[in-house]
Amino acid sequence: MTVAPTLVLDGVLTAEQLEATGRFILAQQEEDGAIPWWRDGKLDPWDHVEAAMALAVLGHDEAALAAYAWSARTQAVDGSWPMEQCRGVVTEAASDTNQCAYIATGVWHHRLVTGSTEAVHRFWPTVERAIDFVVRQQRPGGEVAWAVDVARRPDDFALRTGSSSVLHSMVCALEIADVVGVRRPDWEDAAERLRTALVRRPEAFADRSRYSMDWYYPVLGGALRGEAARAELAARWDDFVWPGQGVRCVDDNPWVTAAESSELVMALDAVGESVSAATLLAEIQHMRDDSTGGYWTGYVVADDATWPEEQTSWTAAAVVLAVDAVTRTTGGSGIFRDHVLTEEECEADDAAS
Repeated sequence: MTVAPTLVLDGVLTAEQLEATGRFILAQQEEDGAIPWWRDGKLDPWDHVEAAMALAVLGHDEAALAAYAWSARTQAVDGSWPMEQCRGVVTEAASDTNQCAYIATGVWHHRLVTGSTEAVHRFWPTVERAIDFVVRQQRPGGEVAWAVDVARRPDDFALRTGSSSVLHSMVCALEIADVVGVRRPDWEDAAERLRTALVRRPEAFADRSRYSMDWYYPVLGGALRGEAARAELAARWDDFVWPGQGVRCVDDNPWVTAAESSELVMALDAVGESVSAATLLAEIQHMRDDSTGGYWTGYVVADDATWPEEQTSWTAAAVVLAVDAVTRTTGGSGIFRDHVLTEEECEADDAAS
């Protein structure tokens, strides 16, 4: 096991508290490496990877590798995974493109955290099949169909959140390809077209503007950077951020969630808004349960009530990744800050062609 740097958020979370959060996530992991939302509960491939990333940050890299090995073993021939399963029984057989692409982010993150290329080489075939699957679902305008149904037909619409996350995973996959010595110009082209759609063709995506994820994900996924990103975040800050409480899941409900708040923390960090990021991260600690080390999914401010009454592996993982981002503790702390496709890179590629 790698000796990881000690994760701590001064004045907010002690090393012991974060170690307890690591134990909480480990307790949800099943014997075969799968990390469901909670022990014996449902599993989706995106949240499974998110939990593995947090385990790596906290020094549990063997558990993270076991999670990625589970992904490799259970991947379908076409490169996908089902949206939902429970203890190996598929409960939703359609495949979400964003969920399938995220394995690339997880494997690249493991390389950054541990400094080892073991996961990169071991899971390259898994990553390659997953990204090939996702690229096949790219629509003519550059956006990526959000899902493929049971009959393997791509849906006829795309989501801004999902496509933003796919873009970031494509960039991570290209980093992995570089390490293993493989050129994938088709992926490069797909990523550039997707970024263009996200930045210049908002009409290509279904309207989910009431959701905070649709607001900040183009920043988190790297489609927007610099002044454009800061302007985007400022434009709807008051709609989604509840001072002292966290980030609303939707703009018309007084419900803040720990995971969305943590992701916004990482988006803020990615564009240099470190003070706002650290403040928000401190404010959401009211959703922490020190008796378990976990985090409640959300809190209904108007009712002063925790809801739903569940603590998920991925919610705890999102907090851990946010702490790593703002503290710059591990080599993976910049996974969303540094590994993006920039406008300059796109323009350079256009000029070269």
